[in-house]
Amino acid sequence: MIPAFALAIGVALGLVLKPQVPLWLQPYLPIAVVAALDAVFGGVRARLDGIFDSKVFVVSFVSNVLVAALIVFLGDQLGVGAQLSTGVVVVLGIRIFGNAAAIRRHLFRA
Repeated sequence: MIPAFALAIGVALGLVLKPQVPLWLQPYLPIAVVAALDAVFGGVRARLDGIFDSKVFVVSFVSNVLVAALIVFLGDQLGVGAQLSTGVVVVLGIRIFGNAAAIRRHLFRA
């Protein structure tokens, strides 16, 4: 219940305050969001499987975001940022859909 309440407060604050993302951070934000979603779906799957550990979740969440942003940053420095961004999104997308399928199978027994 607490995470849902915190999410609602965060969304409401974002809509009211309308924060501005700095220009230098804009290329990394979508990748960070996808990496965070991967950690969230992995956490939900682990919870349903009965193996959830909050320490593992926090480390996974932070490290996914940092590694994904680092890969995109290095790609930008090498001049291939768009290609590496696409690669990161594809890999994390595959993981997200795999976790979503496992969650669906667990919830609907199908």
